[in-house]
Parts: sequence; C-alpha cells; structure tokens
Amino acid sequence: MSNYVQRFLLENLAIRGSVVHLDSIWLQMTAGRNYPQPVVQLLGEMSAITLLLGDNLKQSGRLTIQLSGTGPVSMLVLDCTESLHLRGMAKCAPLVAAQPVPDLLGNGRLLLTLDMPSMRESYQSIVPLEGGSIAEIFEHYFRQSEQLPSRLFLIAEHQSIFGLLLQKLPNADLQDSDGWTRAEALAATVQDHKLFDLSAEQILMRLFYEETIRIFDSQPVHYGCQENPTKIYGMLRSLGREEVDSILKEFGEVIVNDDICNREYRFDALAVDAIFREAGPTVH
Repeated sequence: MSNYVQRFLLENLAIRGSVVHLDSIWLQMTAGRNYPQPVVQLLGEMSAITLLLGDNLKQSGRLTIQLSGTGPVSMLVLDCTESLHLRGMAKCAPLVAAQPVPDLLGNGRLLLTLDMPSMRESYQSIVPLEGGSIAEIFEHYFRQSEQLPSRLFLIAEHQSIFGLLLQKLPNADLQDSDGWTRAEALAATVQDHKLFDLSAEQILMRLFYEETIRIFDSQPVHYGCQENPTKIYGMLRSLGREEVDSILKEFGEVIVNDDICNREYRFDALAVDAIFREAGPTVH
C-alpha cells in the first residue's frame, strides 16, 4: 500500500512538480459509499488535486475545496490538513450516467477555502467552473490565482488514484525555450497504467529520462476521518437539553450524520442524559 505526495524539480528546465498516489486511503474514503463510476472518477481526481495543493501548506491549517453545480453531481467536497489528512464526499443523483464533466457538474463554481490559526479570517477564492475536465478546471484556477502555467494529469479508479502536477517557473523559457512543451508531452505518457506499480522515483525517471531531476522526500497521506464523539457531544450540548429532548420524544432517538466521513451516531435517552450530565449545570 502506498499513499504519498512527492515533489520534484526539473532543474535544467525550471519546472517544478508533484506526484500523488493513493490506494488504501482511497479505499477507506469510498468504502460503503456506493457512488456510480462517474462520481468515483470525479471524487478521485479531486482528491489528487486537494493533496497536491495541500502539500504546499507551510503551517498548521486546513484546505477545503468544493465544486458545486446544477448537474447530477451537485457537490464535491474535499479537505486536507498540513499533515495531509484527507477526507471527502460527493452529493449526486442516485443514478449518474457517464457523460462529459461539464454535463455532470452543470453550471457552478469552484470554492477554495484556507483556514489557519494564524489567520484572522479564512481565505477564500471563488472561480466559475471552466473546462472540459477536472484537470482543466484546476488548470484554469492556477492561471487565475498563481499566474503560473500548470498542467495536471489525473487517473482515478476504484482501487487507486494517480496524479501528476507540472508548473512552469518564471525563468523557464530563459533556460530552455522548448523545455515546457517537451515536459508536457513527456508527462502526458503517464496514462500508461503499468507505471502505477512503480515508485515515484521510478516513474519520474522513466518520464523525464533525459532531464536532470531533483526528487524530494515523499510525504505520507493519512485518512482524515477518525471518530470524534467529543465533537458530537459538544454539538448536542450547544443545541440545548430542551431541543435534544424534543427530538428524542419525536423520533425515539437522536441521530447525527457525519456525511463527509460517512458515519452515523445514534443516541438513546440514556446516552443523551449522560451527555448532558457530563456537561454539568449551565451557568447564566
């Protein structure tokens, strides 16, 4: 099992990039979801991009990326921390047929949010969905936000995900006027699935065999959905005993759904009583 993000630099071309690969983490994310295949592909490609961007976080924080639209796949939400703890979900119609990405998503927007303890308020970037694929949507985003020519090559399947990001640095044309075109053409050959059984170093050496490559240490990816009942207890306490008791009286139990982690919490009368007794008396 290999779940990692690994950066590299094509030194003679002034082109930087990253490789992402997921297998066991991806299986955890999709377990029990029963998403149609077109949704699996979209969510997988989004997962790869979220990690490629999240790997750039320099301090404690959380990156959240949301695509929302009017199509049969109405929402895709992914987030990861600076330590690459990833989680995500999709909202879609019960049946989603294979069709072009613009038809799957419909008219919509890309919302990127960055939360850090050091920031007084969250940073948000919003752009319209422009492009015929997830890769093209984010290449458009890179042009708008970073002003760096960027290419994404993404493959998502039920068992694994692979992604490759290339970015052209400002002095690239001075070092090699044809370097960016050459690197793009070489990176496009990564669609060969035989490469997936290789390490990032082996993949990069095969793709860019004539270039000088500096490969940095890989960063492990983790599943970001650990059980957190304390957070659920706090949410119920914030509703107040009267509100929670009214739900309990109407339905016989209190059910809290954590959609992004595909987890359900159920509380009967005894559990609710214990939650509020642990909270202690409310002081006004």
